[in-house]
Amino acid sequence: MSRYIRRRLVTAIPVFFGITLLVFLLMDLAPGSAAALAGEGAAGAQDQALVEQRLGLDQPFPVRYLSWLADLFRGDLGESVYFGAPVSRLIAQRLGPTLLLVGTGVLLAVVVAVPLGVLAAWRPRSRWDSLSNLFTVAGSAVPGFFLSLAAIYLFAVKLQWLPASGMYDGGGQGSLPDLLRHLALPAAVVGLTNVGGILKQVRTACLEVMGEDYIMTARAKGLGEGAVVIRHCLRTALIPVLTAVLTHIPHLLGGSVVVERIFGWPGMGSLLFSAINGRDHTVVMGVTVVMALAVLATGILLDLVYGLVDARVGYGRV
Repeated sequence: MSRYIRRRLVTAIPVFFGITLLVFLLMDLAPGSAAALAGEGAAGAQDQALVEQRLGLDQPFPVRYLSWLADLFRGDLGESVYFGAPVSRLIAQRLGPTLLLVGTGVLLAVVVAVPLGVLAAWRPRSRWDSLSNLFTVAGSAVPGFFLSLAAIYLFAVKLQWLPASGMYDGGGQGSLPDLLRHLALPAAVVGLTNVGGILKQVRTACLEVMGEDYIMTARAKGLGEGAVVIRHCLRTALIPVLTAVLTHIPHLLGGSVVVERIFGWPGMGSLLFSAINGRDHTVVMGVTVVMALAVLATGILLDLVYGLVDARVGYGRV
């Protein structure tokens, strides 16, 4: 197992550097200057050049990228031009709200998708199966931004049951009920936009297991349907279910960017959106590092879970 982990870490290193290099290049090709958009270069072209020289923006692309990498290895993510604060502090402030939003969205998606997928596989062509198909099609066809706007219009504007934006009333540190009220709509959108993919994989995995001989043998022995579904079907289909959940975590992270922006949720998605608009390379690269590490770590964690759940994987021989 330890040998396999080392090999996965070694293969993840070039992927990580490739992601950072690509994002750094895209930000470099984007029009506009971070210094000008931050208001530091408004006095004239000469002052603008001095600001860019101070920020190192006048250096060639390879020099700037290697300099950024050197700072990263020292644990320094740089200083934000747009926000006027260290990038590490900005990320630390926004990481908690993003984890709360994504974690709640994952929980909602699992709570809806796993039982419904099992029921759809247990009773094919039933109402449960039709409902699962509806969730699958809706989750794949309806964009997150449209669902966000529809949820705001219905629950915040028309019914006025829930707030439309923010994390607390007035932007302050409110109570837990206040936080839950503000979390309800964005978490529901994040969960519903991903429930379709998880549900489809759960249903497919359970359908394959339901056709196995040992399922029919268990039924022939008089074992109850609940025990057959939970003890045999769901347990055997656990690896595809875990795969469905863990592989959707990167999608949840990416989808939360739009949701956070629409709902004014103070997470890393809103930070990334503002940094892109402000051409703040350091913040964009800092958020990229965190998200890339999260995606790569999810892939390694998924493989480790395979080894723990199914001994046939045999990582010790890899």
